[in-house]
Amino acid sequence: MARRWDESDVKVRPGKGSRPRTKDRPTHADARFGMVVTKDRGRWGVVLDGEDRHNPIVCMRAREMGRTAVEVGDRVGVVGDTSGRPGSLARIVKLEERSSVLRRTADDTDPYERIVVANAERLLIVCAVADPPPRSGFVERALVAAFVGNLQPVICLTKSDLADPTEFASEFASLDVPVVICGINDPLDAVMDVVNNHTSALIGHSGVGKSTLVNRIVPHAQRETGEVSSVGKGRHTSTQAVAFPLDAGGWIIDTPGIRSFGLAHVDADTVVGVFEDLRQAVEDCPRGCTHAGPPADPECALDSFAEDSPTGRRVQAVRKLLAALRTNVDWE
Repeated sequence: MARRWDESDVKVRPGKGSRPRTKDRPTHADARFGMVVTKDRGRWGVVLDGEDRHNPIVCMRAREMGRTAVEVGDRVGVVGDTSGRPGSLARIVKLEERSSVLRRTADDTDPYERIVVANAERLLIVCAVADPPPRSGFVERALVAAFVGNLQPVICLTKSDLADPTEFASEFASLDVPVVICGINDPLDAVMDVVNNHTSALIGHSGVGKSTLVNRIVPHAQRETGEVSSVGKGRHTSTQAVAFPLDAGGWIIDTPGIRSFGLAHVDADTVVGVFEDLRQAVEDCPRGCTHAGPPADPECALDSFAEDSPTGRRVQAVRKLLAALRTNVDWE
């Protein structure tokens, strides 16, 4: 007699979908923390706290991190093989809150923000005073990015052997931004006073001497340098952001030469709000005021300051920043 089959006889082979899903993620309580010093094609170099700063370990981003952006300067937690042996690979599982972020967009219409560097304390804006000629618009935009990103900007003027930097430096005096002269024949004392024991990022056009300055500050960096073409444009020599340790303490983060500096994520109120005296004044501005002054904004409260007063001069300087914010061009 044939045997009848019932449901108890059916054996179900567990498949990939049989395990119940959970939103609980591992805590990774054993994670070790450090700083991201390189980023290249899905691999990050991380210097762990208390370890040799010249020998980062290689890491990948853990699956549970999803598409979380991890940038040079970030503080991260890693697990897995943190030995640093050849062929070893650890996993980035945590990202600490950032103290500062330098952001830019491709242009002023691009909604996608690109993080240039994270957690830098100071932004060294490198600009040549000749060959190529200085472009105040780029410096002004970089200043805006620094102010709103919680970085202290410092203007570094190179190629002082070719032209007097005094006049260009004076354009930013009212903003109380430090200016250091760091031409190839100038001593580095002023620059080292700025960067030692701090994390500092450098930005600038290709050809302005940024990589040369990095090589002077960190001789072992060996950043490639390039000549300026006959049309005044430099060849891109830095393609990835890299952090270099300083002997006296701190880090220098070299970034790729920047062709344009879009600020689609910044508005006029954010810029003015950086300066306490101006932030209080614009509370009396009419709704929708762009703080550009007459004729665009005839009732702007910033016009109440005398032009020859310190605050009045700062108003004019900030309005130059706002004008640069409204002008989107290729700065290279």
